[in-house]
Amino acid sequence: MILGVNVDHIATLRQARLGVEPDPIMAATLAILGGADGITVHLREDRRHINDRDLDLLKQIVPVELNLEMAATAEMLKIAKEKKPDLVTIVPEKREELTTEGGLEMRANRKSLKQAIQRLKGSGLNVSLFINPIGADIELSREAGADIVEIHTGAYANARGAIREKELLRIQKAVRRAEESGLIVHAGHGLNYQNVPAIAEIKGVRGLYIGHSIISRAVLVGIEKAVREMKDLISVSVCNKLMR
Repeated sequence: MILGVNVDHIATLRQARLGVEPDPIMAATLAILGGADGITVHLREDRRHINDRDLDLLKQIVPVELNLEMAATAEMLKIAKEKKPDLVTIVPEKREELTTEGGLEMRANRKSLKQAIQRLKGSGLNVSLFINPIGADIELSREAGADIVEIHTGAYANARGAIREKELLRIQKAVRRAEESGLIVHAGHGLNYQNVPAIAEIKGVRGLYIGHSIISRAVLVGIEKAVREMKDLISVSVCNKLMR
């Protein structure tokens, strides 16, 4: 199972002073030294954290999977086709949100998403859709032409007790259905050092995409150690799954 580390919040800290540090490029390099299998950045329309210069440099230096999260706008489609990241993950985006609040509205946007996917795949790009753990959304993702779905784990991460168990079951069912539909499955959002094992144990999940919790820990222990600790947690969970 791969670990993709999102370095957006390194750029968030940089933008707090509109300066040059901390540099997300350096953070990405250290995350890779700590064991990250991929680097994720979300290039937002308002450039509130990651900017075009960051994407340019990451494309030049990152030797692992570079995952570009973006809205399916004309501007972002053009950038993705020019920069050619290893993976494009289409996500919903609202100017007023603090972070991505949920998966794509698949039914309402299925026509425009299909067109966006066709344009991206026409340039040889692999495309993932960030969706809620809903069976209908998985089928719509397949019909739209996606290669991959990333299951939104936010509801699970924010829940407790019996509600969390219910949300975990929803994710497990969604992963199985996505596999049956021939889709590669990723998962992410809100995952941290306490709640990640249960997701890592789900058979069929190729990769976990985690940012805020790793960067938060990195403030205290350093990014290499923070990434290594998360990687170790995931590895142990995968081993537990295989032993059952």
